[in-house]
Amino acid sequence: MLPGVAYFLVFHYGALVGNLIAFKEYVPFDGIWASPWVGFGNFERMFADGAFWDAVLNTLWIAVLQIVFYFPVPLALALLLHSLTWSSVRRFVQSVAYLPHFISWVIVVALFQQVLGDTGLVNGLLGDGGLSTVDIIGNPDAFKPLVVAQVIWKDAGWGTIIFLAALSQVDEQQYEAAAIDGAGPWRRFWHVTLPAIRPVIVLLLIMRLGDILSVGFEQMLLQRDAVGPQAAEIIDTFVYYQGVVGGDYGYAAAAGLFKGVIGALLVYAANKVAHRLGEQGVYK
Repeated sequence: MLPGVAYFLVFHYGALVGNLIAFKEYVPFDGIWASPWVGFGNFERMFADGAFWDAVLNTLWIAVLQIVFYFPVPLALALLLHSLTWSSVRRFVQSVAYLPHFISWVIVVALFQQVLGDTGLVNGLLGDGGLSTVDIIGNPDAFKPLVVAQVIWKDAGWGTIIFLAALSQVDEQQYEAAAIDGAGPWRRFWHVTLPAIRPVIVLLLIMRLGDILSVGFEQMLLQRDAVGPQAAEIIDTFVYYQGVVGGDYGYAAAAGLFKGVIGALLVYAANKVAHRLGEQGVYK
């Protein structure tokens, strides 16, 4: 366990000391301790910045769309895979569904551009058929549904692993008893499958809520120039452009700290709700 513990101590807990620069006018050459203290000045400037609130709004919109449309897909796919009786077919479908997870976002975005871009496959077919073309990749109005579709294509298969593990623990005798009592597939799912995997669903949902403001830095950064910051700017890219590109490290750290605090509060609140509903949640 020592390598894993050391990793978290150094890169997660130890790095928390760097949040001090959110309260300073950080100068890299002076270091954290010697940089002038500004208190909540960075936060006051951040809360008055319209670009920051645009990034927050974009982040929330994409996060809600991902929870509504992406979160149920791995569960549905896991149920479908679990229902397959031929193990060879199940392994083949699992392998095909897992593969996109290992493809980098650079390749995924390039693939979508080749298919849905202004000169992509779809527009080529539309043009050959004498129909008007449409640039889905460069359309700011279509950007948010597009990025959710990309996440579903890339990670839905990988997300089935935990659900499949939970489904494998359901006692088959319960399905047989329910079928003998006349329960159809839907009632067996509602009264046997769902109660058995509900703790896992609640746990993953809480973890997803805690990470709700992280909607894919690399994915957004690669497509930001195509649709503009009004559509694609999220908190992570805002921090990147303000800090790494702009050199305003204290201001960027304030935005990052704001995101972390909101995520922690969401985990705490969601865990309390889970306890009220009789579930264990992330912690007791």
